[in-house]
Formats: sequence, structure tokens, C-alpha cells
Amino acid sequence: MDNQSSKWRKFILVLNCITLGIGYCGGPLISRLYFLHGGQRIWLSSWLACIGWPIILIVLIIAYFFRLKTQGSNTNFFCITHQEFTSSAALGILVGLAGYLYAWGPAKLPVSTSTVIYAAQLGFTVVFAFLIVKQKLTAYSVNAVVLLIVGAGTLALRAESDRPEGESTKQYVLGFVMTLLAAASTGLALPLLELIYIKAKKNVTYIMILEIQMILNIFGSTFCTVGMIVNKDFQAISREASQFELGKAKYYLVLVWSAIIWQFSTLGIVGVVQYGSSLLCGILIALLLPLTELLGVILYHETFQVTKGLAIFLSLWGFVSYFYGEMKQSHKKKKEEENPIPQTEMVQTSPV
Repeated sequence: MDNQSSKWRKFILVLNCITLGIGYCGGPLISRLYFLHGGQRIWLSSWLACIGWPIILIVLIIAYFFRLKTQGSNTNFFCITHQEFTSSAALGILVGLAGYLYAWGPAKLPVSTSTVIYAAQLGFTVVFAFLIVKQKLTAYSVNAVVLLIVGAGTLALRAESDRPEGESTKQYVLGFVMTLLAAASTGLALPLLELIYIKAKKNVTYIMILEIQMILNIFGSTFCTVGMIVNKDFQAISREASQFELGKAKYYLVLVWSAIIWQFSTLGIVGVVQYGSSLLCGILIALLLPLTELLGVILYHETFQVTKGLAIFLSLWGFVSYFYGEMKQSHKKKKEEENPIPQTEMVQTSPV
């Protein structure tokens, strides 16, 4: 890989990290806003996390006409193969399921509690990445995982005091279990997405990444649409809008922005997994969890305990540890490429 290509990959990786940050910090906050002011439809909340795929379709249409001019009339609209389409469609159903499970967190649990539970996704990601894509673990990445899990775990020390008033034990436990299952689903989905890239029969371009993201969201939203039809959520939207505490217009505004912001999350994930790794994506998500906690304190005036500050500190420490290890590995690899060790022929003599 030449220097120019390496710089481009790093630029795209950073851009996707920022996109992931916007989605994973903004998504839970706007979902919590929906539930705090009268929203009650969990299937609707999960559907909004996937339904923003037409935005990507518009980008792909523009890119297609640009490629027609540069590559000729034989250019296909889709770059992905049938195998990649099928794999992405199957993974999209898992993404839809994970979105439904995750929606129980903002619906039934305080932000701090759901954040603690969802941090377990990093542990699941490490295990599944090791098993599925043979992810190599260094001392720095293991240290980062431990620090991030401990950092998020410190929030559990005061989670019980944040239990919503009037919440039944059954609903609280259900929210806890569903969020934990969402963490496991996400931890499985990230390495499976990386496996799709690894098994691709040609170089994975950014257009292909957008196509895969769109397919993930189409099948994820289809899964959630079935759930909404069964639960009669579509019929309840107008009634819920009229009863929304912030007003009917702001209700629909919250829904639209929820779909847009969660689309940033999916776009960031597919980009970070391709230009980084599923482990890096898991670490970034774990880092963003306590930052979301801090934003919840600022925006929703939640109490800020010492444990929350400690969680943020440990998460940042783990994040720095991971990137320091990556920089050392990159520097070592660069030195080996610049100064290759000469291979000397060993002359073996047969014993007399």
C-alpha cells in the first residue's frame, strides 16, 4: 500500500469515527427524548434506527451518474455481488433484532443503567472477533478492553438509585435482559460484518460500503416493520403525536431526526469495520457510552456522581491505550518495510 493510499484510508477512518460518534451519542439521547415526553412504542423506536436508508440511496444514485460519466455506459448500479447481497440481507435481520432489543433500554431504564449493560457489547465483540475473524489481540488492546469494561462497570455502583419511579420490577428486569441481549447481538454483528468484507471477491470500495449499509437497513427496517404491523404501531402514531408533551409538530420532528441520526451510527459502523476492524469499532462504541452519559447529565439534568466521572476517565485511558498500541505496531511495520532484514542462505553441510 503506497503512502498516498494509506493517508486516504486514515482520513476515511477518522471521518467514519466522527460519524459513528454522532450516531452513537445522538441516537440514544433522542430516543430517550421520545420516551421521556410520552412516547411508548418500542417497535417504532427500533424502526427509526433503520428506516433512514433512502438517504443512502440518494447518495448512491448521484454516485452512479458520476460513474457513468467516468467509467462508461457498461457501469452497473450495484457493485456488490450476489453473495455479498445475501450475506448483508441476513445480517440486516440481525441488525433489526438488535435495534429492537436495544430500544428497550431508553424505554424502561435510566440512561446510566442501560449504558452500563450495553457496555458488555465490547466483551462480546472481543470473543466473537477472535472466533470469527481471528482478530489478533495485543497487550494494548487487551488493556483497552479491560479499562473500558471496568470504566462502564463503575456506573453500576449507583445504578440502583437511578431506577425510575413507578417502574415495576418486571418491566425493569425485562429492560435489563433485553439490553444485555442487544449487547450480545451487536457484539456478534460487528465481526460478521467484517467477515463479509474479508470474503469479498474484489476490493471493497466506499460505494460498496454504502450499498452494504443500505441493504442492512432495508432488511433491518423490514424486520421492524413486521413488528410494527403486528403491534399496530402505525395506527397509534397519530394518537401518540396528539398526546406528546412537546407538541404534535415536535413529535414528528423527533421521529425524523431520530431516523437521520441513527443512520449516522450505521454508516460509521460499516466504515470503521472496513477501514479499521470490528474490535476498533467495539472499543469506539464502549468509549462513547460514558460520553453519552455525560451528555445525558447536561441535556436531561441527570445527577453526575463521582462514579460517572471515573467511568469517563477510565474509558478515555483505554481509548488512548488502544491507539498507542496501534501507533507502535504501525511504526514497527513501517520500519520493517524500510529496512527489510536480508535473507541469508544457510549452507548446511552433511555430516561425514
